Amino acid sequence: MSVDRTDQEQPLIAHLVELRQRLLYSVLAILLIFLLLFPFANELYTWVSAPLTALLPAGTSMIATDVTSPFFAPFKLTLVAALFIAMPFLLHQAWSFIAPGLYKHEKHLALPLLVSSILLFYLGIAFAYFAVFPIIFGFFTSVGPENIAVMTDISSYLNFVLKLFFAFGVVFEIPVATLLLLWSGVVTIGSLKRKRAYVVVACFVIGMLLTPPDIISQSLLAIPMWLLFELGILLGAILVRKPAEPDEADEPLSDQER
Repeated sequence: MSVDRTDQEQPLIAHLVELRQRLLYSVLAILLIFLLLFPFANELYTWVSAPLTALLPAGTSMIATDVTSPFFAPFKLTLVAALFIAMPFLLHQAWSFIAPGLYKHEKHLALPLLVSSILLFYLGIAFAYFAVFPIIFGFFTSVGPENIAVMTDISSYLNFVLKLFFAFGVVFEIPVATLLLLWSGVVTIGSLKRKRAYVVVACFVIGMLLTPPDIISQSLLAIPMWLLFELGILLGAILVRKPAEPDEADEPLSDQER
């Protein structure tokens, strides 16, 4: 009986060539977006620094303590912004690389999770910028001694906000991570509910490590983490079903079906 060669696994060298190609596409996408954004690097930095500059006392401004900071701070911000903007394309390249090896039911579940993870990452960044930054900077600019002028270094500010952007972007992925754990069978909804108290403590510990040492900043990260964990449990109860017996639907996709 003849064998259909279309479903044969590709050799390792073919996978490596494809991986190299997709990594090259990803780097080129980041580079292209960076080149488009770089002429507006100073305007981009002004927009990112607006939550702090709007709260600075009259007659003060941000400063550059390093000779190269006026160039490298906007340069670094533009590069990170290009990476964030290219994230959907990067994840699409990763998806295109792994999708041929997935079963039908895995592919149907993974694609919505991929889209959701992108949206949640952007939502976390937006939450940090519009909700968290005004509260944090309002607190820090109001508690200092009266004879101290708040004049933040532009590089220090950039490192601070990028850290929070990344922290909130990753934290907002908790529902997706919870669904993946439930779907893979690593945990169950019952076990997650029994560990709720430990999760709440872990949220505040992580908030303490990733934010400035004040209760306001820690709470602004820890409380959304806990709520997103609860959202993951709720979605898991609705979407994750007990694994069914394997049948034809679990066969790997052929080239014609992909």
